Amino acid sequence: MGKLDGRVAIVTGSGRGIGREIVRKLAADGARIVVNDIDEAPASETVALLRDMGSEAIACVGDVAAPDFGERIVRQTLGHFGDLHIIVNNAGYIWNTTIQKTTDEQWYAMLDVHATGPFRLLRAAAEHIRSAAKSEAAQGRPVMRKVVNVTSVSGVYGAATQLSYAAAKTALIGLTRTLCKEWGRYNVTVNAVGFGYIETRLTQAWGERKPTIDVGGRALNVGLAPELIEEMRRLIPLGRGGTAAEAAGAVYLLCLPESDFISGQILIASGGLTI
Repeated sequence: MGKLDGRVAIVTGSGRGIGREIVRKLAADGARIVVNDIDEAPASETVALLRDMGSEAIACVGDVAAPDFGERIVRQTLGHFGDLHIIVNNAGYIWNTTIQKTTDEQWYAMLDVHATGPFRLLRAAAEHIRSAAKSEAAQGRPVMRKVVNVTSVSGVYGAATQLSYAAAKTALIGLTRTLCKEWGRYNVTVNAVGFGYIETRLTQAWGERKPTIDVGGRALNVGLAPELIEEMRRLIPLGRGGTAAEAAGAVYLLCLPESDFISGQILIASGGLTI
């Protein structure tokens, strides 16, 4: 028996990286999973991986920043599984530059993916959560549900060249603390995990050429200068960056029954880095 047997979880951005590790952990404990990625191939690969583990999983491919995405993924989840217990807003990317070079497009892109997308998904889930909680209470069998939003140390402390990203991640903290107060009466805990330096494709070291990712047809530079990575490692008390699996572990903790009385909190997963 897994601690999450029968639970249904939506995890955005779960086709690869930290998101894939999150769904692996949830599925290993019995959860049924809705995998999301902006690209079909990684979403399908992750669904296949979860099914090989013995989990029931489906994919909802799409951009979390699209206006109709929240409604679509909730509708697909309820249509297939009939219920929804865990929502992890993990999808996102970085688009860094200094304030004088930040365009309106860049500003809104970061807000859309890191704050507006999670807001729309949670708004779309609200009616089911409210009605399910009332029905379960009337039957004398209350069920705890979980929301975990992925923020960043940049959203807590700020970070040079991450103006729009940090602003969006800070907005997500406000959303988290407010929804905790609105949804507590429905037996929903709402928390956030703030990642520090985690070793993923978005934070890989630059080589001779800066790595890029494709987002909506835009090729965006990602990665970090090797000297910056070394400086961060010196500042992190544990002396290293975190792995995707370690980052996923922090999210997983807030999805377990053991965290049923923890809500409105921002858990920093940074190896001790506080600046």
